[in-house]
Amino acid sequence: MFTLSGGHVFPLYDAVVKDGGSPAMRLVDVRHEQTAVFAAEATARLTRAPGLAVVTAGPGVTNSVSAVTTAWFNGAPVVVLAGRAPDYRWGAGSLQEMDHPPLLAPVTKRAWTEHDTARLAGSVDEAFRLAANPHRGPVFLDISLEALYGQAEADLPTAGPGPAAPVPDGGEVDRIAALLRTARHPVLVLGSDVWLGGAEDVARQAAQELRLPVIANGQARGVLPGGHELLVTRARSAALRQADLVIVAGTPLDFRLGYGSFGPQDAPARVVHVADAPGGIATHVPLAASASGDLAAFFTALAASGPGAGPTDPDWVPDLTEAVKAALAADGPLLASDADPVHPARIYGELLAVLDDDAVVIGDGGDFVSFAGKYVEPPRPGGWLDPGPFGCLGTGLGYAIAARVARPAGQVVLLLGDGAAGFSLMDADTLVRHGLPVVIVCGNNAGWGLERHPMRAVYGYDVAADLQPGCRYDEVVRALGGAGELVTRAADIGPALRRAFAAGVPYLVNVVTDPEVAYPRSTTGV
Repeated sequence: MFTLSGGHVFPLYDAVVKDGGSPAMRLVDVRHEQTAVFAAEATARLTRAPGLAVVTAGPGVTNSVSAVTTAWFNGAPVVVLAGRAPDYRWGAGSLQEMDHPPLLAPVTKRAWTEHDTARLAGSVDEAFRLAANPHRGPVFLDISLEALYGQAEADLPTAGPGPAAPVPDGGEVDRIAALLRTARHPVLVLGSDVWLGGAEDVARQAAQELRLPVIANGQARGVLPGGHELLVTRARSAALRQADLVIVAGTPLDFRLGYGSFGPQDAPARVVHVADAPGGIATHVPLAASASGDLAAFFTALAASGPGAGPTDPDWVPDLTEAVKAALAADGPLLASDADPVHPARIYGELLAVLDDDAVVIGDGGDFVSFAGKYVEPPRPGGWLDPGPFGCLGTGLGYAIAARVARPAGQVVLLLGDGAAGFSLMDADTLVRHGLPVVIVCGNNAGWGLERHPMRAVYGYDVAADLQPGCRYDEVVRALGGAGELVTRAADIGPALRRAFAAGVPYLVNVVTDPEVAYPRSTTGV
């Protein structure tokens, strides 16, 4: 249970303290309600089981809205339980009196109020089942003061799995297999729902059997490990520009994928969209075929119905493999750069050398974290967390708290932009209080890099994009009981990272980077 203390929800804390279950529920209190929900979301994304956040009434709920919305965009099964002013005083102006569900309804699968103690267990059970049922997402339930503090005889819900996800229509799978059999340059794009739906192994097997080059998106990173001959994420521009068939599974056709527009301009690629529920199928772009339902069942059926499928151009995969090798070779000078001020890519050159295979890597930031998306290729799925398509900064400390709780023995690395640090760094106190060692690497370029450079391109100058040069974010973490250091030379990054991993406490490596270096992005997302 991730929470921030509030009188409206005291009975939930009392239940945790007196819980005789095995294992007992862990109570983690944070410094901002959005951190509680971000931590619940990361728990859901790492464990593939619903995460739980508890917030108090009024501002406790409103403080959580951006985090709930992030979970909505990421398809993360999260249950948010909230306190609510008493019914018997409703309309009289009780402390933090507010009707929360209308505020949360647009960004949850369901938002409602429980007024009856006897129905409370059933409502909570319904919330968890609904959150976990594809398409997954957050569910909000607030509870009136009388219902939460009251007592009643009630039948407890029966434990057990929810309904099985529907199997994709066989005819649709056959149509997709037929498209594959005639494609010269097919590409398979895998998204986060492949991981969340437990389809990573069969997706990898299908790609290998059908010889499909793969671009991994979000938490599908690692479904094919870095270095796999079919993993062409580093050549994604060439692959999507030259493709004649693109199958996108487990992620929306949003700005991250050019809104579903692929292939040469004079011969657009045919597009296939596969989602875990019918509502996830794109409607804004013409589709050659689509399928919805259990993603593991889809990939199993596709591999079974696709003998003879795969690229009809025998040079397609080798050409993309060579493009990946060329991109990796071009990375070398930047990853090893001795530039002064530090080039942000050098941080990743040093980090890659010390990352374990089971590390959880978290990105919270704009420009600095864009480099992470380029250079960090996890060797296995389930080890990557970023804010996702909603683009909400401030996720980092909540994600790090959850990652350390969920993966107590592995490395947890938070890559934090200096702008993003301002949203949640106070929750380093939560890491300290709960004994959660995390390595935080701050890319400190003294500004909002994601805005500074585009504004210069549009207006010829920038404003409201500067932050304090060399700000001592490391001293903030030290003041809160952790540790850290300032790094200004490229040669000092590696030793600082090794000290951070060995410290056994929350440790921030504050690297001052060149403010004039911008990530070479190809889209603004608008």
